[in-house]
Amino acid sequence: MQFGLFSSKKLAIDLGTSNSYVWAHGEGVVLSEPSVVAVDGISGKVVAVGAEAHEMLGKTAGGDLVAQKPLKEGVVADFLVTCAMIRYFLDKTLKSSRFMRPEVMICVPAGISQVERRAVLEATLSAGAKTAYLIEHTLAAAIGAKLPIESATGSMIVDIGGGQIGAAVISLGGIVASQTAKAGGSKIDEAIATHVRRIHNLIIGERMAEEVKIAVGSAVSQASAKKFMEVKGRDAVLGLPKTVKVDSAEIAEAIKPALLGIIDCIKEVLEHTPPELASDIIDRGIVLSGGGAQLRNLDRLIAAQTGVSAFLAEDPTRCAIYGAGVALENVDRWRRIVQAR
Repeated sequence: MQFGLFSSKKLAIDLGTSNSYVWAHGEGVVLSEPSVVAVDGISGKVVAVGAEAHEMLGKTAGGDLVAQKPLKEGVVADFLVTCAMIRYFLDKTLKSSRFMRPEVMICVPAGISQVERRAVLEATLSAGAKTAYLIEHTLAAAIGAKLPIESATGSMIVDIGGGQIGAAVISLGGIVASQTAKAGGSKIDEAIATHVRRIHNLIIGERMAEEVKIAVGSAVSQASAKKFMEVKGRDAVLGLPKTVKVDSAEIAEAIKPALLGIIDCIKEVLEHTPPELASDIIDRGIVLSGGGAQLRNLDRLIAAQTGVSAFLAEDPTRCAIYGAGVALENVDRWRRIVQAR
């Protein structure tokens, strides 16, 4: 795909804790890379961003080179590094049209403070944007999932990212009830790493923990569909390389506490939903978006714990970026849910 050839200077960016996406007017999603930046520990200079930096996670020696995620649990943890990441995304997307100063819509986690919102806006403008807009991630995901959020009926979206979950009931273009929790996919990865060390005396990195989650992770244990995986890491006692075998049943048990945070967040929103809208949600079900929503059988667990059916949105990892693009193309229509600078 040729970047920089679209006629409009409109870009949307979904800055996720784990992965980021860039949408361009007339092109759709043109970039998808891990939200990782590698920084020289001595000079502080950014040496790699995205996929290249992700390859360095857990592999850098000493303090000479540090691979880090500038967003932690859904919020900006390092302003300067986040600014560098946004600038990288803009430069890579525009390429030969770098002289352009685009309008940029950024997805931000629900529940972040005004100070954090201003930090994201400033980072976007500092990276070269002419105008910066913010839209809450849950609202963008709802728009991208094509929920009828402007109608008088109630729609519920549960957006599960790497660092945070956002659950919201939306009606007449606004959020009626919402809740956020630091219970995203990263918490599941941490639970897997902790389990593997405690049970198998094996130390693994976050990348390996994520691979285990994708390969054999499940929200509900299924004896008839048991999966196995070889996990490589370092022996916690001997300090030598070691390989162990794990199965889906033990991983399902290990991640239960992490999943409780997701269930509690959903229940909190349902408990504060007006009866009329609750009836709509029972009829329509709960829509799941975000990378964390792809955990096997998570829809079954949510339905069992809440009594409300749940289903995965189409292209769940990109719902928010699609929604942000739709909002950017018609800012006036979505003015009440968009913050501008």
